[in-house]
Amino acid sequence: MTMMISEELFASFRETGRDLFLTGAISSHGGNLSVRIGDRILITRSGSMLGRLTHADIVETGIDACPEDEGCSRELVVHRAIYHATDARAIVHAHTVHTIHRSLISDVIVALDSESKAILGDVPVVSAEQAIASPEAAGVLSAALREKIVAVLRTHGPFAKGATLEEAFYHVSCLEASAKILDLMDAGPRG
Repeated sequence: MTMMISEELFASFRETGRDLFLTGAISSHGGNLSVRIGDRILITRSGSMLGRLTHADIVETGIDACPEDEGCSRELVVHRAIYHATDARAIVHAHTVHTIHRSLISDVIVALDSESKAILGDVPVVSAEQAIASPEAAGVLSAALREKIVAVLRTHGPFAKGATLEEAFYHVSCLEASAKILDLMDAGPRG
């Protein structure tokens, strides 16, 4: 069964991808986005530029492995595991610099700012020997996201869930702002 992506949903992909790029949350070809609709997943194409998404950059596949997987983001295995383990309807994965930096020095990102404390709480950092697109990464992230709305894969960046792409992006951007504050505190003078 193939669904047509609505203009409203395509606009959500396009705007979220553009915002990820413009905020520096991804490189030109980094990150990925997906939405679950029933037993179907719409996910960005492998190698797509999220800042310049076209209709051809959104691939439809099933919630379980199938022939339609060709062309999907290689992180499809992670997205599927998260959908199977949680009530997520959308997932945003970014390569936010400050968040990745925090993942190299902490097992949990503990916010200092009130917004991140209230919205995210403590954010777990999980590890996988193969960080990109591995079943191990899928397992540790889906386990962490059963309890949290965002988790960070050490060296690779945050995966956030939400009811919409915009909500998942908010979780990523809130975490990155918190990580910047932590980095500034670490770099600043102590008084």
